[in-house]
Amino acid sequence: MMSYPSSKITWDCHMHSSFSLDSDTPAEEMILSAISKGLKGICLTEHHDPDYPDIPEKADWGLDIQNYHSSLLQLKEQYKDQLEIRFGIELGLQPHLANGFSSLLKEYPFDFVIGSSHVLHGEDPYYPRFFAGRDEAECYTEYFESILENLNAFSDFDVYGHIDYIVRYGPNKNQNYSYSRYREILDAILKSIIGKNVGLEINTGGFHYGLGQPNPCSEVIRRYRELGGEIVTIGADAHTPDTIARDFQKAAEILHTCGFRYYTVFRNRKPEFISL
Repeated sequence: MMSYPSSKITWDCHMHSSFSLDSDTPAEEMILSAISKGLKGICLTEHHDPDYPDIPEKADWGLDIQNYHSSLLQLKEQYKDQLEIRFGIELGLQPHLANGFSSLLKEYPFDFVIGSSHVLHGEDPYYPRFFAGRDEAECYTEYFESILENLNAFSDFDVYGHIDYIVRYGPNKNQNYSYSRYREILDAILKSIIGKNVGLEINTGGFHYGLGQPNPCSEVIRRYRELGGEIVTIGADAHTPDTIARDFQKAAEILHTCGFRYYTVFRNRKPEFISL
């Protein structure tokens, strides 16, 4: 059996399987990989992005939640003696979707809900067209402002996911990006999530995208702690088995440096704090 890295983080709470449009991996393969790495628990957080733009490519990012839920219940029972498996979702936030999300969360017994910004003002910055002919800093600011728009419209989720997601795809990525450069808007976001009792996700996918940092970067994590933030979840944003728990040792070191002595997992939408 593959040994787990020396990190004390034994839960991966952001991952996708073939229930999400951008993964071809069956959920069972993700579970078996987590077991082989010695994890204590995982939470699958499949994408649900209604009203995703048709341009530049037409794609349905909605989720068959009924099928996902029933399948996960079977897998949870099958592997209950080897791994704790929890039922999560990653909501692609847009202000006009607030009422639909509220209804959805009353219908299904999610353990954990990530709110994420993938689409802003009809565009996903994953695609270079979002940046075409525009100043990169202007694009980053628009993205951060859209997070505040989302929070003002809807905040019934447990953590805000990868709040500097846009930096993964900018023309210069994080070469010209720092907390200090966007201090005013980032502070507004952090104060808003703290005030709404929403936590911060530490997404180690940033290392995979060549940033040398998680999303958000360590400066933002430190500022969140300084402002009184306490809820931090850890996820690798894995879409394939090999990337589960990726760079968790680095995440643990960053959390310690920023003043955290614990991280958070959710059960039945309630936080549980685990020592690092």
